[in-house]
Amino acid sequence: MDRRSFIGGAATVAAASLLRIPRAAASTGDLDFASALDAARAIRGGRVSSVELTKRMLDRIARYNPKLNAVVTLTEDAALARAKAADEARARGQWWGPLHGVPATIKDTFETAGVRTTAGAGPFSNYVPSRDAVVVERLQRAGVVVLGKTNVPAMASDWQSFNAIFGISRNPWDPERTPGGSSGGEAAALAAGLTYVSIGSDIGGSIRIPAAFCGVYGHKPTLGVVPMRGHVPPPPDAPPSPPSSLAVAGPLARNAADLTLSLEVLGGPDDPDRLAYRWSLPPARGARLADYHIGYVLDDPACPVSADTKPAMEQAIAALRKAGATLEEGWPSGIAPAVQYDTYRDLLWATFSFLVRDDQVEALRAMAAREENTHQVRRARAWTATPRYLVAAHSRRLAARAAWQQYFRTHDAFILPTSFVPAFPHDASEPMDNRRLATPAGSREYYDLFYWISFATLTGLPATTAPVGRTAAGLPVGIQIMGPYLEDATPIDIAGKLADVVGGFTAPPGYA
Repeated sequence: MDRRSFIGGAATVAAASLLRIPRAAASTGDLDFASALDAARAIRGGRVSSVELTKRMLDRIARYNPKLNAVVTLTEDAALARAKAADEARARGQWWGPLHGVPATIKDTFETAGVRTTAGAGPFSNYVPSRDAVVVERLQRAGVVVLGKTNVPAMASDWQSFNAIFGISRNPWDPERTPGGSSGGEAAALAAGLTYVSIGSDIGGSIRIPAAFCGVYGHKPTLGVVPMRGHVPPPPDAPPSPPSSLAVAGPLARNAADLTLSLEVLGGPDDPDRLAYRWSLPPARGARLADYHIGYVLDDPACPVSADTKPAMEQAIAALRKAGATLEEGWPSGIAPAVQYDTYRDLLWATFSFLVRDDQVEALRAMAAREENTHQVRRARAWTATPRYLVAAHSRRLAARAAWQQYFRTHDAFILPTSFVPAFPHDASEPMDNRRLATPAGSREYYDLFYWISFATLTGLPATTAPVGRTAAGLPVGIQIMGPYLEDATPIDIAGKLADVVGGFTAPPGYA
């Protein structure tokens, strides 16, 4: 029904006509794995109603979520009421925003007014916020219908999504393996066709690694572009603190265009800065792959990539070269990967120094004095660091950003692995320090997962993970595209164009 029909008829007749759309099974089923953009267009064009699409997602959650445990808090009644209101608004010719009536899920680390928000942590198992996190508020303003909350590890502090409240989330490609963490519930729900809009957070690869493990797209925005207010951690009752120099919030999606749309919805300063400041997304640097000058590294002795993961990434590089992109292999001149990785670990561990008890300090100081560069020793140094030590680390952080920005004067992006392994089997053993990851070349330290995601996180640069194929065992492989500071559209655009030459998202078997 077009706008003229709405204007020419009574509102009640128009609303009734709107809801007399072809049967849901014929219209919504075709949209199970559609993009959020396509879902929004279908609603706006009257090909499907928000109520029909919301019911379809709720039906799919009822059917598939029991074996995935991705959606852990369902807001069915509120979602249907919101969808009904979206359809009624459409009948009046009113539009809430670019995601009007589109079903979405929220990571269980973002405060959602009136909805249980636990961050997977026992102390918050019954916490119900009175207001929305900034990202939730902006999604609502853009018109989404919130279906519920998705699972995370306790306090978003693991590459697996399990906790004592809700249990283990499973990967739709192989339920015996993790979907990643901490945004694993979001990535699994997206890959299984249980949601259209998906927002995560990332300080240790928590958007990018789940995206790679589940075969979807994920974007870590430039530091500060998306406000983090209302994210847990920190605890909701914590006193005000300086903004993080590492953590970000950002989108996951089934295609690159949805990343751009979500970022445009979410981006921009929070109060009180927005009184004076505005944000806009700079355009991508290229119009086609042949316009791009891209560096890449697909392996490094400091964190060798497993033999089952590398072939898909090599094929992606070959496809980019064939499409006309200028490719240059090797770490850029002026970039010191070892120094940047150590600096990242220092600042990351320092972020969690609040976990240290007074009775642990002396033992940590003894460990920090060791002449070793292990994850445990660096953590002890960060947890017992002097202000001078941390100031020096922040200086190295800013120097690293400047070095990468110098590189991006002559190059448009830099490609590297997201993870050195594909999705791995569930392992909830404690302590985490003792966990190992199996690879064809032997077992590896669990904390090695920090390596490949560290460079974009340390520098605050944008980085997009894109699916580029699968291992011989059928597990998704993702590649990471770093871009220039504040130029988030460039790595997203390359990710989108990469799909044209290697293929993009594919639904996991058994969910179509």
